Amino acid sequence: MTSQLNTTRGTALYVGAILGPGLLLLPGLAAAQAGPASILAWVALLALSGLFATVFAALGRRLPSAGGVMGYVTAGAGRRAGLVTGWSFLAGVVIGAPVVCLIGASYVVTTTTARALVAAGLLAAVLTLAARGLRASAAAQLLLVGLLVAVVLVAVAGSAHAAALAHWTPFAPHGWMSVGHAAVTLMLSFAGWEAVAPLTTRFADPARQLPRVVAIALAMTTAIYLSLAVTTIAVLGPAAATDVPLAELLTKAVGSAGPAAAAVAAVVLTLGTTNAYINGAIQMVGELRQGGGRPAAFLAVIGVTGAAGLALYGFGVVDVAAMVELPTALFLAVYLGAMVAAIRLLRGRIRIAAIPAALAVAAMLTFCGWTVALPAAVALTVLAVSRGRRPAAARRPGLRPQPVA
Repeated sequence: MTSQLNTTRGTALYVGAILGPGLLLLPGLAAAQAGPASILAWVALLALSGLFATVFAALGRRLPSAGGVMGYVTAGAGRRAGLVTGWSFLAGVVIGAPVVCLIGASYVVTTTTARALVAAGLLAAVLTLAARGLRASAAAQLLLVGLLVAVVLVAVAGSAHAAALAHWTPFAPHGWMSVGHAAVTLMLSFAGWEAVAPLTTRFADPARQLPRVVAIALAMTTAIYLSLAVTTIAVLGPAAATDVPLAELLTKAVGSAGPAAAAVAAVVLTLGTTNAYINGAIQMVGELRQGGGRPAAFLAVIGVTGAAGLALYGFGVVDVAAMVELPTALFLAVYLGAMVAAIRLLRGRIRIAAIPAALAVAAMLTFCGWTVALPAAVALTVLAVSRGRRPAAARRPGLRPQPVA
């Protein structure tokens, strides 16, 4: 039997779902795109994260056995919309896994070719673990979160002495529209609320515990994200536009040992987070394939796609910013489907929260440029091949809405 969650452990799991290796790279990418004005993108996304947290918690309570975001969208928007959401999520994992590995590799080596090779090695290690059915335990995942929080706290507190007011000017060197592009880049750091929504069934008293857990988790992630974003700009200034902002902050905090500490943390976090996401995607593949064995074909697709993407990066055809944009567009499509479904499923103030969240996600999709063609292509492909079919998840009684406690 699955053990019940208390408030402390539930909060830790929620925080762990939001924080990840994105913190190692995205503050630098956002600073490169919008300069100090990228802080506005952080603030806007933190507010949006609060809406996501509220909506997904409500969906988890209303559909406690829905099998995740695909089930929510199926219940609220129909079978085909659910399929589009499920496959968009899987495509995001396929394309995003090598990107996360590349983030970790950037802290280990400096040259483009070496980063591609190290990232390929990290991806191979994760796929090997997944093929053997191994996954990080909940305790291990929480340990990874603790490691990330500790590293960020050392970086922020230790480098604060180097902050300078002059680093905040010019505030918007690339224009105000660049804030929208930075928000799209940062969105990859805010995916995760959908992953923990099913945990609502594990609380003894969800009506009492869940609001407290969500509030604490939101406060913690807001403090961590905002402190790192502000410190990156205030301390590094123009040098904030780097692939390794945390290493730069740690260098100012603890000296020459900083990059080495950041590299160790980056590798551990990359392996743990990528393993968790791939195993979650494997469960969704099982839903789409009506159960069955471990989908080796899915792991092979990740391997082949990852090798191709990392090769393009290694030869200088694409940069890391472009690689981040692809899974971000797909996860935005997933969130848009979930928010639209929530508008149809939920009532009262929670439904009102889903409306601005859906509008905000739709607005960010307009800043995705050509990458929006990727979720569009997934949608068209799924709709073309799904006619006359019914996924296993749609036939299961667990998809029927349950009363909110």
